[in-house]
Amino acid sequence: MHDVSLILLITIGLAFALLFGAITNRLGLSPIVGYLLAGVMVGPYTPGFVGDPHIASQLAEMGVILLMFGVGLHFHVEDLVRVKAIAVPGAIVQITAATVMTAGIAVLLGRPLTTGLILGVAVSVASTVVLIRVLMDNGVMHTPQGHASVGWLLVEDLFTVVVLVVLPILKDAIAGGSLAMVGTSLLMTAVKMIALVFLVLVVGKRVLPLLMNSMARTRSRELFTLSVLVVALGVAAGSALVFGVSMALGAFLAGMVVGRSDVSHQAASDALPMRDAFAVLFFVSVGMLFNPAATLANWDLTLGVFAVIFIGKPLAALGIVLLLGYPIRTALTAAMALAQIGEFSFILGEEARSLGFLSEAETSVLVSCAIVSITVNPLIFRLIGPVERWLLAKPGLGPRLTGRSADDTLTKLGESDAVATSTASAVVVGYGPVGQTLTRILRDFAINPIVIDLNVDTVKRLRAEGIRAIYGDSSSKEILSAAKIEAAEFLLVTLPDRSARTPIIATALSLNPDLKVLVRAHYISERETLEQLGVAAVAYEEAEVAVALAEMLLQQIGVSEEDLQTRAAVIRNELALIRPRAEVH
Repeated sequence: MHDVSLILLITIGLAFALLFGAITNRLGLSPIVGYLLAGVMVGPYTPGFVGDPHIASQLAEMGVILLMFGVGLHFHVEDLVRVKAIAVPGAIVQITAATVMTAGIAVLLGRPLTTGLILGVAVSVASTVVLIRVLMDNGVMHTPQGHASVGWLLVEDLFTVVVLVVLPILKDAIAGGSLAMVGTSLLMTAVKMIALVFLVLVVGKRVLPLLMNSMARTRSRELFTLSVLVVALGVAAGSALVFGVSMALGAFLAGMVVGRSDVSHQAASDALPMRDAFAVLFFVSVGMLFNPAATLANWDLTLGVFAVIFIGKPLAALGIVLLLGYPIRTALTAAMALAQIGEFSFILGEEARSLGFLSEAETSVLVSCAIVSITVNPLIFRLIGPVERWLLAKPGLGPRLTGRSADDTLTKLGESDAVATSTASAVVVGYGPVGQTLTRILRDFAINPIVIDLNVDTVKRLRAEGIRAIYGDSSSKEILSAAKIEAAEFLLVTLPDRSARTPIIATALSLNPDLKVLVRAHYISERETLEQLGVAAVAYEEAEVAVALAEMLLQQIGVSEEDLQTRAAVIRNELALIRPRAEVH
């Protein structure tokens, strides 16, 4: 009989994740809550099917690798530099405060200091997934406050990477190694890290893009996707096997390199489905660790961690942001957004548990706190307005808070983003002869378009000429968002492939319903389909050929130029060469 434990775990785990994820999403909560609950259902502490914990941990490791690869893909030092004045000191103070508070509570409750410190570090790190979801749902993702919060989490992400590297060294130190041995271990790890960083960021910066570009030139979606997966897993596995550091660090560095390449957006687009699938399994595997009995038995520690998440972290963030001189709205946004823990807390917790720093009971406490914090965080975020009004109404406090002006750095950041968005008023899909003509016309009228093309060499050439260009599949939300389609006024689809046009238009209009879509099409018979999609205008090649041949015929017959133009206009009207959206019913 075949061993189906792997298939069974994936099937049942994903089925429960789909069910509970859909329920929590319908309730307006993060689907992560549903995934964790799915893990609880297939875990060893609830009746019914019990998943193999060894297989689950392997799937979770894959999820961690792809999550960290995704973080590296979207990590840009420039983003952090722009908000460093608030993100760096803010994150450092908040991490320190949360760690100290959690460690203090743990020690008071009789836990070892090491356990308290590691639990505190895990609690101090907020979920990027939850934060971005909350910011987008409340319409503040692209505000100065939103950028500051995201930059804050970038610092926390870097901190997570460092802690993952340090944990094995800490284990050696606690195991009774001499100071010299610990120092040697620390030095060797530092050397390995430097070697890995050099190899990936310097050597890999030249080698990995060559591999990705060569796969892009094949025009094979499968080969390109496979190359993304090989790079992510290969660098992660090599980091652990050759350099003895965490696979998470290797995946993060690989993502950084690919994220700076010519094919970065398409790599992100192809990595997203794989990352999301394995991330779901990661959250399911974490949910399997939840032990209700152990959580209840450790109710005091659970309440202490809750207090740090919902009171300690927000107050620390609020205090440091106000001390740095930022407006109350910015301070409250940071405070409320950070009142939760998520994926990186689990990554740290899992690593600590595997090294013996945390027990299953303490890991269960972490899971229970995550489920609750992720669930209520969107509700907490809605308190920003009422709390701000309440504080400003205080006689002694209101005038002092009102007197603050928005920080120059944040204001300039918001303005620069607005400028970048406003200039992205046209997106051209395809850079063949038609795309080239349209791009030239747009530039002649001082409109700087963004070109999307599946020829990586064309993209590199356009960038060298100063034209913004993106390599990738235009039907992907990731690619269209990278082209700022949400802020664009026009989308010009010049691709000759009939089957490719429909998904591009549908996806673009789902992101920007007010978009004016101008499309190239072969046959007039496509009109009904394109009109149903909501395009603004269509140029039919079949009709254009008919008009051109008619003009040639009229010239040969000897018709006057005036009559020729009149006849051509009639033919164009009959064939609906150009049909405005206003006429579409």
